[in-house]
Amino acid sequence: MDTKISVCDAPAPTNGNVGCLPKGVVSSIQTSVSPSVIASCEATLGRHLAGRLVQIGVSDVFSVPGDFNLTLLDHLIAEPGLNLIGCCNELNAGYAADGYARSRGVVACVVTFTVGGLSVLNAIAGAYSENLPLICVVGGPTSNDYGTNRILHHTIGLPDFSQEFRCFQTVTCYQAVVKQLGRRA
Repeated sequence: MDTKISVCDAPAPTNGNVGCLPKGVVSSIQTSVSPSVIASCEATLGRHLAGRLVQIGVSDVFSVPGDFNLTLLDHLIAEPGLNLIGCCNELNAGYAADGYARSRGVVACVVTFTVGGLSVLNAIAGAYSENLPLICVVGGPTSNDYGTNRILHHTIGLPDFSQEFRCFQTVTCYQAVVKQLGRRA
């Protein structure tokens, strides 16, 4: 999620949803996040996603940390408009997000690659069948891993990273694999 897009050499936009936090601004729940990650002026996919979630009205994100989404979770924690809610497993995160969407509106959940994505799938399918405004973000391998034909951990033992994506196609209204800001695969 830290693919470098460009370097900020202009002030952050006035809407506050994109760009850098003011120098030295770190929320009190970010003690585990390196200030250099948060205060960096480099545009990243994680920072962009955090800002876009806020722009569409997401205020709470249900999540389960995993090694394929940790950097993204750092960016979500750093976003002042988002409240990260940790869950004990992916299915719980999905159903908590489902219940939230029913009572309060648009919500997101974030899980890790394959082991997390396949676990949350039943909850996402249920939310889809009820037309609930739920966004599910699944971390994944870096763009350097695509096309290498390597078998990575958290996979089902195949070098094809699209099996999870194909599962989501039948139970979501939109899917995308995002490798870089401004480009989808």
